[in-house]
Amino acid sequence: MTALPGHDDAWREWHAAIGSARMHHAWMLVGPRGIGKGVFARLAAAQLVAEPGARQPSVEMHPDILIPEHPPENKDEAKKREDGQDYRRKRSIPIDEIRTVQHRLTTRPTLGSRRVVILDPADDLEKNAANALLKSLEEPPVGTFFLLVTHRPGRLLPTIRSRCRMLRFAPLTDAEVDRVLRETAPQADAAARAAAVAAAKGSPGAALEFVMQDLGALHALMLQLASDGDDHFALRGALAEELGTRPDRERQQATIDLACAVVSAGLGQDRRHDARAIAAHGELIKLSGQLPTYNFDPGLVAMEIGALLASLAMPRETA
Repeated sequence: MTALPGHDDAWREWHAAIGSARMHHAWMLVGPRGIGKGVFARLAAAQLVAEPGARQPSVEMHPDILIPEHPPENKDEAKKREDGQDYRRKRSIPIDEIRTVQHRLTTRPTLGSRRVVILDPADDLEKNAANALLKSLEEPPVGTFFLLVTHRPGRLLPTIRSRCRMLRFAPLTDAEVDRVLRETAPQADAAARAAAVAAAKGSPGAALEFVMQDLGALHALMLQLASDGDDHFALRGALAEELGTRPDRERQQATIDLACAVVSAGLGQDRRHDARAIAAHGELIKLSGQLPTYNFDPGLVAMEIGALLASLAMPRETA
């Protein structure tokens, strides 16, 4: 695993902590979705568990790096996983995953003196799972460290936040995002990269989703909605058609993230427009939070996104 570009300040703070006499046991990696916090967590975990002179397994295979997952949705999906097929995962991290980790924490680390638990993202913890995690944060076993990746720290329990040292991550520069695209999506041409970088607003993950999910046509429709409005619902219908009748959750989430970027890019025009943009952004964030929980009709999701974007081009009352 290679590091993403950027985040020099975060690395400096992390390395200073490792070299100190008292390393804090729990860290919260905070920043926008898709900027590399999860990659950072895995690289940082590998540094923590490394033993001088010893060859280390990969992060995903390391017995002393524990990463609770989103398990299969049901028995049928679990069977697909057993057969090595693609499978649908649950929208949240259940308490059983945390209990499995806690059972492992009753034993000594396997290869060295340290063990790391990565929650990625911790935002997805079920309520009972979060309460169970809190007990481990309050009384961590010796040599155990926790790395909580979070896009929305306000969703975590205040008692969890209070026990973590916060490490903040800023968006990358356009040049850094373009570098990621060149390395990880070499099939994308210059025009696709330029559109992805502009839409991503410093998030290489969002830029990659833009390219891999082929969001160029959606982006063009969103820009037109935000600029011209949609008095006759034609653009909203086109947006729904472009999103597709049966998009997976990843495509729907990428679409909402892209809409948020379009709204944010329009800030700074005038007070009335900014007020509408802030309101629309808030509704998009709310929709993003509801998407993993509710089984929304994709067409209605597209129409709601389109309506929020169209509201930027007209008075809020008309929208």
